Amino acid sequence: QVQLVESGGGLVQAGGSLTLSCTASGRTFSNYAMAWSRQAPGEEREIVAAIAWTGGGPVYAGHVKGRFTMTRDYAATTVDLQMNSLKPEDTAVYYCAESRFGYAGLDPGAYDTWGQGTQVTVSS
Repeated sequence: QVQLVESGGGLVQAGGSLTLSCTASGRTFSNYAMAWSRQAPGEEREIVAAIAWTGGGPVYAGHVKGRFTMTRDYAATTVDLQMNSLKPEDTAVYYCAESRFGYAGLDPGAYDTWGQGTQVTVSS
């Protein structure tokens, strides 16, 4: 069973940066994709970035494109999310997610494994 563990959340001032990391374990298949999502209080969960493990670059939600960068480390089976120019509206719980069928898009319903989440708070 795949397990995802996030780290790196915290409190930052607007305009600052944070890097989140997600480490996966227990994976037994190779055609999968990973994503970063977030959920603010009272809001639906949204995917902000996703990447397939087998090739191609990441895809981003429009409102984070140019500010967030998702990268992967094949050897360590980790994915990071570098977040720059943070805004108060970026405040949310951020989750790592995996799609075992390789879907690397922005539909949260297509992901079948989720981490526990890490809180990101951006103060104004």
